[in-house]
Amino acid sequence: MATAAQWIEGARPRTLPAAIAPVVAGCGVAAADDGFVWWKALLALTVALGLQIGVNYANDYSDGVRGTDEQRIGPLRLVGSRVATPGSVRAAAAGAFTVAAAGGVVLSITTDWWLLGVGAIAIVAAWYYTGGKHPYGYRGLGEASVFVFFGLVAVVGTVYVQTGAVTMTAVTGGIGVGALACAILVANNLRDISTDRASGKLTLAVLLGDPRTRAVYAAMTVVAYAALIALPPQVGAEWWTVSSALPAAGLSIRSLRELAAGAVGPDLIAVLRDTGLAELLYAVAFAFIALTTR
Repeated sequence: MATAAQWIEGARPRTLPAAIAPVVAGCGVAAADDGFVWWKALLALTVALGLQIGVNYANDYSDGVRGTDEQRIGPLRLVGSRVATPGSVRAAAAGAFTVAAAGGVVLSITTDWWLLGVGAIAIVAAWYYTGGKHPYGYRGLGEASVFVFFGLVAVVGTVYVQTGAVTMTAVTGGIGVGALACAILVANNLRDISTDRASGKLTLAVLLGDPRTRAVYAAMTVVAYAALIALPPQVGAEWWTVSSALPAAGLSIRSLRELAAGAVGPDLIAVLRDTGLAELLYAVAFAFIALTTR
């Protein structure tokens, strides 16, 4: 039976910035439009965290029963390491998805009913990332899903449930945050190329190969900061506010240097950590820039 510490590690806490960041960015945009609603912000965060933890446990379950996690470089996997039964991990995933669904239902009732459909699609997408007979994460589509659901949908959705509007600033935030969320997955899959290829898991990194995957990471980073630079004219902020992104940029540059130097295997764990923290700091900077409107 897994210990509490192992269950926490199995939830992959280092990935949680990918859930928190879009809500932070979205709340900044909502506050700039005088539409911030604290309890809706908390519910949006609950939905995002529930989905992130749910997909982490669901991936652990699905990859574990397929044998994909038999040989791992990264952190503990509950099923693959045989410290928890597949059924218990699947139940943990269902529990996290239920929490996300409950928060989503309240937001839908108090905003627009059609948001229930968006939430349902998000949960289905989270499960079939590595679940089911034909998981799309095994066909190189994981990054696209992350960009959509943990970028555009999460940021724009956070803004919409508070303000009832979709703005270009929100979309820009979704692009920037989504690009860095993709970079996290790209780095993760780069680390696991050899084991994923051996198990038949055709991630984008496996399909592209090592050099091109590193180039994709760099491209995602460029897209994120280009979106941030494009933000001031939209919100009427001063250009100096972009300097608030320097802490995030510093971490991104360090990660790019590690990749350029050929970091592989366990060395990429630090890149994953720095990319996740960079995304969170990026979201804080985005919110700050959005708030410094004329």
